[in-house]
Amino acid sequence: MTQHLLQGRQEKEILWYQRRDALKAAAAWVAMGGLPAAMAQQRSNIVQLTGDATLNGARLSPQQAIQTGDEIQTGPGANLIFVIGNASFQVRQNSRLAVERGNTLNAVSLLRLLTGAVASVWGKGANRSIVMPTLTAGIRGTGVYAEIFADQGDRNYFCNCYGTVDLDAANEKQVSQADYHQAFWADATARDGKFLSPARALNHSDEELEFLAGLIDQRTSWQIAGRKGIKDGSGRMTY
Repeated sequence: MTQHLLQGRQEKEILWYQRRDALKAAAAWVAMGGLPAAMAQQRSNIVQLTGDATLNGARLSPQQAIQTGDEIQTGPGANLIFVIGNASFQVRQNSRLAVERGNTLNAVSLLRLLTGAVASVWGKGANRSIVMPTLTAGIRGTGVYAEIFADQGDRNYFCNCYGTVDLDAANEKQVSQADYHQAFWADATARDGKFLSPARALNHSDEELEFLAGLIDQRTSWQIAGRKGIKDGSGRMTY
């Protein structure tokens, strides 16, 4: 297991992927054919739900399907994993987000994070974004982690775990190309003249991203390369 830095979160939130029920749920999801089979059989696209969550204001059941256009909110101690199209999502406790429709009902064009945190893996595609209060991230096919730190004046945190992401904070733009966790703070007020500043890799693990990638039949960059980098937020792979 890789090491990870925690800030404002507990170890058990990061280690959800080790739970036997999570592993069984993922294995069952893949064995039953993933999202195409779930759609054909009109089954839920929720891989696992632990604790309480709401879908458009009503209590969410593991048997329901999450669609684009829906708003999701998780309660204390909750953990939600689901798949839409070629993207997979893991929503931390006390989070609120909306998924907006792309070209089809089963394609996410935009994930709007309002509170809390979400990890996600996205297959290749165009015109998709993650929107946070102080940051917009254009997704090209990547694995990412996003969190709003309410105890720091809603400071936004974003990690491009691998892939290419177009970042925009208060019209300060940057292209992030990472093999292994390039992280940023995005602030509403400039710090030392910058709205975007480097960060460490916080509150998420390699194994979480590997778990999510497996749900959509993908592998992370470090799984493909067979090596990892220094988890300092720089995005570099070890050679």
